[in-house]
This record gives sequence, structure tokens and C-alpha cells, in this order.
Amino acid sequence: QVQLVESGGGLVQPGGSLRLSCVTSVSIATIYRMAWQRQAPGRHRELVAVHNDDGGTNYADSVKGRFTISRDNAKNTVYLQMNSLKPEDTAVYYCNARMITAISDNNYWGQGTQVTVSS
Repeated sequence: QVQLVESGGGLVQPGGSLRLSCVTSVSIATIYRMAWQRQAPGRHRELVAVHNDDGGTNYADSVKGRFTISRDNAKNTVYLQMNSLKPEDTAVYYCNARMITAISDNNYWGQGTQVTVSS
């Protein structure tokens, strides 16, 4: 079973930066798509950043230019660098892996890490 473990969340002031990490139990080279999602209290879960199988990336308009998703295959780790943080970025951030084979299409999520942006 695929396991994802997020870390790096915490309390930061507006304008500050954080880097989230997601360590996977399998080689990320075998994963079709990696993504970061977030959910604030009373809000629907939002797709924030996507790392595609071709190496391309996509970002939500709300974070474009401020967040960067990247991966290190040797460490089986995906990162989310978050700069110029705003109070509206406050949420629980989840790592998501989508794995596709000839006979299956499965999604996996980590437990999440809390990011709080406040002065």
C-alpha cells in the first residue's frame, strides 16, 4: 500500500516562506501524477499544484507565481515551496499521488500538515 508522509507546516507571518515535503513509500518515478491539495475549515478541498508525468507543472491561479512544486526521485520526495504567504493560504495541506496501471487508477493521500499564516 502506498504511504505518503507530509512535513514542514507551521506558523509563519504574512510574506514569509515555508517548504513542505512529501516522502513516498514507493519510487515517485512510478507515479503518474503528484499534487498538493489544501483545505481550510468550512471550505472545499482545493487543488493547489500538480506535477505531471511529463514533468510539466500546473498551479491554481491563487498561488501562481508564489508556489513551486518539485521532486527529487533519489529521495522519493516531492516538495512545495511556498513564498509570499498570505493569510488566505492558511489550510491543511495534503500530498496526493495518482498511480495508473493497465488495470487500475488509484489515488493516495497523506495525513496532511497544517499551515497557518498570521501576524
